[in-house]
Amino acid sequence: MGKHVAVLTDSTASIPENMLAELEIRTVAYYIHRGQEVLRDLVTIQREEFLKWLLTARVLPTTACPGPGDYFAAFESLVDSGHDEIISIHMTSKGSGAYQAALVALSMIKEKDPAVNIEVIDSRNVSLCQGWLAIEAARAALAGFRLQDIVAKVKNLIPVTRMIQTADTLKYLYMGGRIGKAVNLVGTLLNIKPLIGMEDGEIVPLGTARGRDKAYKAIADRVEDAIGNGKAKIAYVHAGAKQEVERLRQIVEDKIEVVESMVCELSPALAVHSGPGTSGLCYYPVINSSTA
Repeated sequence: MGKHVAVLTDSTASIPENMLAELEIRTVAYYIHRGQEVLRDLVTIQREEFLKWLLTARVLPTTACPGPGDYFAAFESLVDSGHDEIISIHMTSKGSGAYQAALVALSMIKEKDPAVNIEVIDSRNVSLCQGWLAIEAARAALAGFRLQDIVAKVKNLIPVTRMIQTADTLKYLYMGGRIGKAVNLVGTLLNIKPLIGMEDGEIVPLGTARGRDKAYKAIADRVEDAIGNGKAKIAYVHAGAKQEVERLRQIVEDKIEVVESMVCELSPALAVHSGPGTSGLCYYPVINSSTA
């Protein structure tokens, strides 16, 4: 029997660094192409520096998921350090090639070491929704659960883990080609804040609100409707909008019992598409907080 189950995810899960270390979550960095520069998400470019530059950018950089070789190297490193079971959790396959690249890497590592047991998971989501899956998988792994039980837990969370966010503009999503079904919100009037979410791995419109406070109230109402009288775990996410997301947190937590929360900043590879000023949340309902 090797070490506990290893948890691998993408840099775009945007999990805070202290939590990555504490829960022993390994990440694989996305690529950002800025002119002739090739940057690695949260490795050679950090959040604050990138957002300052993005505000001045006339042409958006492009992003690319890690390739099979990147995931193979990560799998190989985990196996070499004594892990014979790995769960690998990736951004929605409808928005990125990461899941497919990891599947190719899985076949490569199995040729080299048939005994290793790896499950590659399509999160059908992004950001801290993907992050919550990795966090809860890692907690279960450190508690001694085996791979099949952790996979079952993650698959149960996928359909109930939800993102809602608003932004000053959807131009970054539109310019980057990631707008999905929310394209009809692009031409919104000044001070009309679009709300977007994700359904079955694709960005969808959730309506609009006039001004940030009304947008935040609408987000809180949506979470309350989904949670009912229950409890939630919530990650408040932003791109250079910490004060704004703290306002959102206050509005939400006045209405909903939150058993765990954190404030997280999107990784640069996600901020390219959401743009500076984005704020929102990723949450899931907790049926029984003692077992979640």
